[in-house]
Amino acid sequence: QVQLVESGGGLVQAGGSLRLSCTASGRTFSSRTMGWFRQPPGKEREFVATTWWGYGSIYYAEYVDSVKGRFTISRDNAKNAVYLQMNSLKPEDTAVYYCAADADRGHSGTYYYRLKEEYDYWGQGIQVTVSS
Repeated sequence: QVQLVESGGGLVQAGGSLRLSCTASGRTFSSRTMGWFRQPPGKEREFVATTWWGYGSIYYAEYVDSVKGRFTISRDNAKNAVYLQMNSLKPEDTAVYYCAADADRGHSGTYYYRLKEEYDYWGQGIQVTVSS
């Protein structure tokens, strides 16, 4: 029932930047865990980044090691949107990128969702291609 739509993908040269956007339908966006996954050609879908409502109404963020320092996840709850700013892109970042949301089941604490099974809604995916 929650619909997610990604935008902002494309082709860039290595070292360049892109910002992916994901807009969500429905209510209670601010309390949902949101994530980004990617699926490189011929590989399994893998975790990239997540943000969730944690301790003291703080929004936590976590990343896969390979993108730390290069990618930043953020959200604008007023717009029901989550973003992935990708800098210093590398050819190995080439993949279809998917926006994901959980079912708003009350995620709290320091645990973060990095398994695709922990998310309930998915966008259609958007291609990011990084040329060398």
